[in-house]
Amino acid sequence: MPRPATKKQLLEAVEVEHKALEGLLAGLSPAQMTQPGVVGEWSVKDVLAHLFEWQRMVLKWHTAGLQGKVIPIPAEGLNWAQIPLLNQRIYKTYRDMPLADVQKNFKASHKKMLKTIQGLSEEELFTRGYYAWTKNNTLGTYFVSSTSSHYNWARMNIKKGLKAGKPK
Repeated sequence: MPRPATKKQLLEAVEVEHKALEGLLAGLSPAQMTQPGVVGEWSVKDVLAHLFEWQRMVLKWHTAGLQGKVIPIPAEGLNWAQIPLLNQRIYKTYRDMPLADVQKNFKASHKKMLKTIQGLSEEELFTRGYYAWTKNNTLGTYFVSSTSSHYNWARMNIKKGLKAGKPK
């Protein structure tokens, strides 16, 4: 699927990739969801926590931008080259969260992302620099990265980890 360049394409990609991810997750037991080592040291549950935290961050950046605020992106004291460190922090923050809570947060985050995207115009989503905080990117780039692309990444890596025999 090509990278979405319109609101319609973005919503379709989010739906397709979310459905595919949910289909994969539906076939997993709670033990499989919480077994470490599926994606690096992460369990499937940790991957879902990673997804919802990135969505939370993007929504936070967007909200701050609407209020005319500039906040540290991707995180306080970190730059884009330090994403592995940020991802490790996210993992440590959520690794002890119960599976049911992670699933609930992921579902709620997905719904909030959809609602936010639906409420934005084509211009807001796909005009470069429309929001100062996005610099030379589009807001749509951030939404694609934290939804459809991230869902695809998660699904492919979970499948790969499971195929490799993890978790047992």
